[in-house]
Amino acid sequence: TAPATGSQSIYDILAANNNYSTLVKALDTTGLNTALDGAGQLTVFAPTNAAFNALRNQFNLTEERLLALPELTDTLRYHVLNGKTSAESITNGMKATTLQGKQVTFEIDGAGAKINGANIIATDIPAANGVIHVIDAVIIPPPQ
Repeated sequence: TAPATGSQSIYDILAANNNYSTLVKALDTTGLNTALDGAGQLTVFAPTNAAFNALRNQFNLTEERLLALPELTDTLRYHVLNGKTSAESITNGMKATTLQGKQVTFEIDGAGAKINGANIIATDIPAANGVIHVIDAVIIPPPQ
């Protein structure tokens, strides 16, 4: 039987779900899998495979080329916040600094919540080391 939800690390939860296989490959490629498997509380905004496919189509990239991009590590770190941020604590216009160092902005309207324009499509998936929110787009950090 599978362990109870919330007893697995963020990485293990993502790795166990085929909807995040591209994200998991990217985490493995960049070495960020260890950060999401470790101690401390994190909030991860996890893009689905469909989100990565849209990004690849937008920039005409194969999965191999996507995984080889030098900016992949920074882009993934842009999807992670230190600490545990629950959906109910997100407010319209709220800003948060990511592990990448730049801020993201949240919007809340009648249609739901967004992070930098990406729709938050599932919230508050508990993990032993934080929480996962699912998003429908890969968010790109602003230029340095």
